[in-house]
Amino acid sequence: MSKRDFYHVLGVSREADPEGIKKAYREAALKYHPDRNQGDKQAEEAFKEASEAYEALSDPAKRQRYDQFGHAGLEGTGFHHFTDVEDIFASFGDLFDDFFGFGGGRRGSRTTRRGADLAAEVIVTFEEAYHGASSTVEMARRERCEACRGSGGSGRKSCGRCHGSGQVGRSHGFIMIATACEACRGEGSVLVNPCRECRGEGSVRRNRRLSVKVPAGVDSGTRLLLAGEGEAGQEGPGDLYVFIQVQPDRRFAREGDNLFMEVPVPMVTAVLGGEVTAETPAGVRQVKVPRGTETGESLVLEGLGFPHLRTKRRGDLICRLVVKIPKQLTKRQEELMREMAGISGEKTRKKGFFS
Repeated sequence: MSKRDFYHVLGVSREADPEGIKKAYREAALKYHPDRNQGDKQAEEAFKEASEAYEALSDPAKRQRYDQFGHAGLEGTGFHHFTDVEDIFASFGDLFDDFFGFGGGRRGSRTTRRGADLAAEVIVTFEEAYHGASSTVEMARRERCEACRGSGGSGRKSCGRCHGSGQVGRSHGFIMIATACEACRGEGSVLVNPCRECRGEGSVRRNRRLSVKVPAGVDSGTRLLLAGEGEAGQEGPGDLYVFIQVQPDRRFAREGDNLFMEVPVPMVTAVLGGEVTAETPAGVRQVKVPRGTETGESLVLEGLGFPHLRTKRRGDLICRLVVKIPKQLTKRQEELMREMAGISGEKTRKKGFFS
């Protein structure tokens, strides 16, 4: 089966800069990460494919050879053909830590005594992000087996595959890479009497529905930490990282903690001054309109923006005033307008026969 173009895999152009490539891989890694797609072979293959694409395109020398000769140009460069997600975590562990704030090691790995961290996404409305809300996350995770109390069983003997070292060597071109032994999961020994309930894993998979408190002020990309809600491990569970996605609202634009909105102003109010009603995220507010207001002028309603997540100090709501010119006038309204135009010396178009 022929490999797909690496630029197409990451969804970037051939002119993409290193930051663009890194950002694209982060999105792909979050979407296809094994912890988010338990048992999904297609997602696992997509994860491997995106990782190969990133390795090729993030290295200037490899990228140059790939641009010139395609996939064949990567042979002999030490390029990885990832066959196991463990190889990816071993190669890009620091990168995942940079991406998500956790290493992203494979679930259930005994080479890390602490349980694996997990990631989930929560979508909230604009109003929920403004006021704060409660949401839920449905997930499958490994939890401690109560039958063996997480031990996996009893009795241990040296692993015959790695001879007690916990690692096996794999050749990638001219490079030999040591990875965790799959037979003993890096421990160097195997159980003599594995638990029947968890089959020696020390943990079992269960579906959970968790409540998540979304604080006021979150934005798309905000990361919330639920400590101890990750997968089970011999030295305690990992954590769950919840990434927030805020749905846009056509009425408001957001820049940091400040909000922007348009407020329609009747023509007479714009000329004489007065008040108009505005539907803000904080509820209905009366906006004072100065005499002689023109379209495009702004008024600031202090403290009606989003609260800052740390300081809780609120931003402002900036109202852009839009003067509304009536398209239909009563006979009396038109007479008054023409009278005002005459007083100010303005020339107006006279009504024609067919008006």
